[in-house]
Amino acid sequence: MEVILREHVDNLGKRGEVVKVAPGYARNFLLPRKLALLVTDGNKKLIERERKIADVREAEERQTAEALATRIAQTDLTIARRVGDTQQLYGSVTSADIAEALSLKGLDVDRRKIQLADPIKALGETTIAIKLHRDVTAQLKVAVVRQD
Repeated sequence: MEVILREHVDNLGKRGEVVKVAPGYARNFLLPRKLALLVTDGNKKLIERERKIADVREAEERQTAEALATRIAQTDLTIARRVGDTQQLYGSVTSADIAEALSLKGLDVDRRKIQLADPIKALGETTIAIKLHRDVTAQLKVAVVRQD
C-alpha cells in the first residue's frame, strides 16, 4: 500500500514522501494517527499546501533550536551528589536531574530530548548530547562533584 507521509516518521521517511508500507501498518498506525494519507491527486495537492506551511514553521523551529544549542554549549553544568568511601555515588544523575539543573539556569529543555544512554553513576565530567531538533544537537558538559 502506498501512502503520502504528513509528518516525519523515523525509519520510514520524511514529510511529503510517497512510501510503500504494509497495509496493516498504514491502516492501524499511520492513518489513525494522521501521519499519512492515501495516494490520490487531491491528497497530493493537500500535502503540497501543508508542506509550504510546515517548511516555514520548521525553519523557525530550527532557528530557535540553534540559538538554544549555542546557549547550552556555553553552559557548564555542575551537579553535586553524595558519595561513599569508594567515590561511588549513592544514587545516579538522570536526564530528569539534568533537565532540572538546566531549568535553574534559565534553559528549558525537555528531559526526553537529553540523550543519556545510562544514568551517570560516577564522579567526573561527561559530555551529553541534547537533541533539540531533528537536525540540531547540542553538546553539554556535565560535571558530577562530591556533595559536602
